[in-house]
Amino acid sequence: MSVTRDILDFYTNAPLLELGAEADRIRAEKHPGDVVTYIIDRNINYTNVCVADCGFCAFYRRPKDNEGYTLSFEQIGAKIDEAKALGAVQILIQGGHNPYIPFDWYLDLMRYIKRNHPIHIHGFSPSEVDFFAKLFRMEARDVIRELVRAGLDSIPGGGGEILVQRVRDMVAKKKAGADRWLEIMETAHQEGLRTSVTMMYGIGETLAERLEHLERVREVQSRTGGFTAFICWPLQPENTPQMSHMRKTDAVDYLRTVAISRIVLDNVPNLQSSWVTMGMKIGQIALRFGCNDFGSLMIEENVVSAANTTHRTTTQEMERLILDAGFTPRRRRQDYSMIEDAAHAA
Repeated sequence: MSVTRDILDFYTNAPLLELGAEADRIRAEKHPGDVVTYIIDRNINYTNVCVADCGFCAFYRRPKDNEGYTLSFEQIGAKIDEAKALGAVQILIQGGHNPYIPFDWYLDLMRYIKRNHPIHIHGFSPSEVDFFAKLFRMEARDVIRELVRAGLDSIPGGGGEILVQRVRDMVAKKKAGADRWLEIMETAHQEGLRTSVTMMYGIGETLAERLEHLERVREVQSRTGGFTAFICWPLQPENTPQMSHMRKTDAVDYLRTVAISRIVLDNVPNLQSSWVTMGMKIGQIALRFGCNDFGSLMIEENVVSAANTTHRTTTQEMERLILDAGFTPRRRRQDYSMIEDAAHAA
């Protein structure tokens, strides 16, 4: 795929503030009124057992490792109740590629949650769907349909990394390839699901390959309109199997990348600031570099923290940070509809 030369030149050579101003102009055009949204949810990693062996992941454990786990339904239910007590409106449920969990377990889990701890289930990335399809000898569309029947509400954009096969072959050879990842997302959209989409950069790709990732996302969105939001963040190299020697990219690179993402992805409605990886101050600045969403309160997070990146906040601090950046905070749901109540009315 060819990348538009002038966009690559703009990304590479434009002054940082010029990039930011253009991204901010697009944000303001798409989201007049200076509202910045956020969500309260919990990231529940149901298992850390995984056979994908991604070189950038500090979270997973191989089968039979003493530190491997799979949560019980009751443990997951307790986590949901704790999250709901803090105002959570969804759970993000993702896990490793665990070959010992039968497909019925996932379906029973969805039913258990909907029956006993009802909440929006945002779960199972395209990489997991692909793993299920291969392991259980099913079509990906049928995997998605069965999960939806059991209670799945939407799909997260995890496992995207860089959607260029050269890069995926270097860092995640056993996971769904670039074409397959996008194919599963498009299938999910055809089945009526809304999904987020991500990019983890700084894993050995070129700037042109980052833009190729964005262009491929834009092409799928032009056909389906199914992506609700885009989130990008840099590799967290600490404790990773193969990348602990790599330099973590800096805040300037993050701001340039999030700004060009807003410029290229003109058909994706929302851009999320990644304060979880970049910290609160850069998270605030990103709101002037194209982002209109401050992400999640993130009651629980395990994958990034396994790489020694641990930023935490409260609802009150999150709203203060948004206000201090010059915006009006509003709490939202996964589909970006606003939660109307006395505390968060316009």
